[in-house]
Amino acid sequence: MRPRALVLAVALMAAPSSWGQEVAEAVASFGDEDAQERLWIKGATDIPFIAPALQAFVEARPEFHVTFESWNSNDLYRSAETDCRGDEPVADLLISSSVDQQVKLVNDGCAQPYRSPATAALPSSAKWRDELFGVTSEPVVMVYNRTLVPASEAPASRFDLLDLLRREGQRFAGRVATYDIEASGVGYLFAFLDSQQATTFGALIEAFGRTNAVATCCSAEIVDGVASGQYLIAYNMLGSYALARAAEDPNIAVVAPSDYTLVLSRAVMIPKGAANPFAAGVLIDFLLSDAGRRALADRKLTVDVGTLDHLGAAEATLRPIPLSPVLLVGLDGHKRSRLLDLWHAIFPGA
Repeated sequence: MRPRALVLAVALMAAPSSWGQEVAEAVASFGDEDAQERLWIKGATDIPFIAPALQAFVEARPEFHVTFESWNSNDLYRSAETDCRGDEPVADLLISSSVDQQVKLVNDGCAQPYRSPATAALPSSAKWRDELFGVTSEPVVMVYNRTLVPASEAPASRFDLLDLLRREGQRFAGRVATYDIEASGVGYLFAFLDSQQATTFGALIEAFGRTNAVATCCSAEIVDGVASGQYLIAYNMLGSYALARAAEDPNIAVVAPSDYTLVLSRAVMIPKGAANPFAAGVLIDFLLSDAGRRALADRKLTVDVGTLDHLGAAEATLRPIPLSPVLLVGLDGHKRSRLLDLWHAIFPGA
């Protein structure tokens, strides 16, 4: 059963760009309004996906009231940078799928350390400097409409997708979607990692351009587009959105690419100016507990990678994204500009 939020999410109107500031896209509250402890979270996660875990937290710890703000990943990063330079109390916890941006914030001295038995038990690849912690685990996948793409054509790897677009490019024209890597922090991360690991990257990008693939935002909208038939295939999707939708919609099929499958662990950090770092630490420990992991798994934010073989991925092909300074390479200004220039040449409307 999906846990319910005590206060429904409230959509916020985006501020005009002339204001020069970023704003949350939506806000939700969990727990008793009169609870003694207040916890303020900013996250690049849609509220319906994080809600089960936060509801489970306040049920286990009723002395806490949680306010969760949902942000675009790039806006969250810019907001955190601004907060880091100020001296006012800021959010108690940041959570983002754009883990390279989280590493950059830690590297720039914007986080404070937290240590507990739960964080100590994390593998080295899932934490950095006792300031950044991976609390989820989800594959990066391809999604297709099983009604409109026959099983005989369904790509099991990037090589298969490339062959399909070469062979059937006209039929797939304008009907392949992926993240706009300039608008989506996690989309940029996935594209950069592809460019470093995949011998197929250049050819695949060329095939996207030749078939007028669509670069857009955001996860839920893209998966909805595949379900409706607007898109036939989506590439480099967050597994949580794809797997949660596939569990409810028989039109959606999910593939963990057999050549390699990136595995993302959404990262949390306690900002150096957090008003209540104690509350943030309690939540981190809960998310790393068995009860927290079960709640995260409710919306597929945590997936047992050992079960991905039915999606096409073998253990040897899994590529966990480490929380380490190696991710800073992709944020280098020159490298970012080169990748965005290539992207704009392929997706001139993005």
